[in-house]
Amino acid sequence: MESASSFTALFLLVSVTFCVVIVFKDFLTLLVALEIGDILDLGNSNLSGHLVPELGKLDHLQHLELYKNNIQGVIPPELGNLTDLLSMDLYNNNLSGTIPPSLGNLKNLEFLRLNDNRLTGPIPKELADLRNLKVLDLSNNNLCGTIPTSGPFEHIPLNNFENNPHLEGPELLGLVPYDTNCS
Repeated sequence: MESASSFTALFLLVSVTFCVVIVFKDFLTLLVALEIGDILDLGNSNLSGHLVPELGKLDHLQHLELYKNNIQGVIPPELGNLTDLLSMDLYNNNLSGTIPPSLGNLKNLEFLRLNDNRLTGPIPKELADLRNLKVLDLSNNNLCGTIPTSGPFEHIPLNNFENNPHLEGPELLGLVPYDTNCS
């Protein structure tokens, strides 16, 4: 019974919002070691630090909610290993670097919100393979290139891409090449 009470205590800790600033890397490593359930919701929790590659080991994770914090650094490509993931909300942080193409492996993903960060580079064309994707918001970053038009991109409103000064309009069904000198 001790493990059940430990799990309950951990669940309550994970569910808390507005918690104190913690050492994010060590905390996430602890969560991986404890094999948490299917929800990691620490949105709006005043967290700082970096996302660690070990997050990609949370095999059964369905909801990764780390929005409105002060998380810095890159999105680890290992997050593409979270094949049960339904939602990834990393918006309103200080994430930088490119969107990992490995996120195209998340075939069950329905919600991907990466808006209000400092992401650069093109939108990975692998995201067009996410047939279950209903919501995608990449606004308010520094992305470049063209917006894909196939797969879920057919139904994503253009305002979900706004305020990316180097991002061009949707590609024109093969008439305009996808890659436009963007890195």
